[in-house]
Amino acid sequence: MGMPRQTSGTRGLYSAEQRIRRDSSKWTLVQGVLAAFQFFVFLISLLLVLRTLATGEGAYVANLSVIFKTIVLFTIMITGSLWEKDVFGQYLFAPAFFWEDAVSFVVIGLHTAYVYALITGSLTQNGLMLLVLAAYATYAVNAAQFLWKLRQARLQHASTQMTGVHA
Repeated sequence: MGMPRQTSGTRGLYSAEQRIRRDSSKWTLVQGVLAAFQFFVFLISLLLVLRTLATGEGAYVANLSVIFKTIVLFTIMITGSLWEKDVFGQYLFAPAFFWEDAVSFVVIGLHTAYVYALITGSLTQNGLMLLVLAAYATYAVNAAQFLWKLRQARLQHASTQMTGVHA
């Protein structure tokens, strides 16, 4: 059983119908706003986590920031699945976003492991901060994946505008 293949090289990221659904979905704007907000929360939290690792201070605030980042992450994942349903007709793992969704689940898993470890006390404070760095590194990869897809969509749109082809 093979993995779904993306067909962006042959037909583009979105079909004409999917592009219309994407542009008319209320979740498109929600995703854009949440993605920018999540990145802002990530940067602040990352600085707090690095400060805690470097100085041993500010662990309470760093932990709060990670919990907040996790809440934002779950929110964007839920709204993202609603967007994917609007555009592609399925909640997750549409072929055009298969790998982004797969990595998103790794990101969610690492954030959830952090919350579990924080609640149970199964890791030291340094262990928690190192786990968060792994989660944040994976999040950065995932964010780069989505930025790449956004670029592909813009290039596809520009190409269709120049050629007049809407496929």
